[in-house]
Amino acid sequence: MVFFLYGGLLRERALEILPSDLVEAATLFRNAAGVYTHMAQDVLPLLQNLQPSERIPETVSAMANVMSLICLAEAQAVTVQKAEQKAISGSLLAKLHYGVVQFLNEANDLLQTQLNESFGVSEKLKMFISTCMILHEGRSQIYIANEFMKQDRLGVAIGILRHAMSNFQGRSPGGEQTWRLTFSQEADRLGELLQKFENQNDFILREKPPRLDELPVLEGKRVVSPIDYHLPTLDRDLAFVL
Repeated sequence: MVFFLYGGLLRERALEILPSDLVEAATLFRNAAGVYTHMAQDVLPLLQNLQPSERIPETVSAMANVMSLICLAEAQAVTVQKAEQKAISGSLLAKLHYGVVQFLNEANDLLQTQLNESFGVSEKLKMFISTCMILHEGRSQIYIANEFMKQDRLGVAIGILRHAMSNFQGRSPGGEQTWRLTFSQEADRLGELLQKFENQNDFILREKPPRLDELPVLEGKRVVSPIDYHLPTLDRDLAFVL
């Protein structure tokens, strides 16, 4: 439980400094991921025979792996922010955003397959994962659509954006107000770009958007990994006086 709390405190600290220091925030997220990975691989497997009859998520390796993946997704998202400031290519930014989705999708799969309802995993956590997946997939699709727009392939760009909009329609994340505001802003951004492209297509190219199964497959690029956790050591030897 102390390890779980420590990982949570590192993640909380990363969120606090995120607006002012992207590099340090990403490092803290990776440190938190390392703590959870250490739990999953080195701590919890040794305790499986000592588990109480009533299991709780924090004592299961799968839950520690879920938290590690969430922290890695957040570290990757911070890396994308840093990359966007440098104005790198849209195709690479699309892959980095989808790398966030891949981390979260892996975490979601663990929740679905190894942590059933009897563990009482927070619904807010599940909502957080699904909401972030939709957001970052949408951002990836915006970059891809803009790249096709530069190639005068408006039909493909429109098809991508329509598919992205379908993921937002009918969904309203619960939880904090900031979640709902971010979700709404991203849906509006997608809608405005889609309308712009459709208007241009109606008056200029008149390309037919491809079917869903004809759209390009999204590709991800993961660029972060956990920072290994090591037990702290004392800077000097202790001398005991009897």
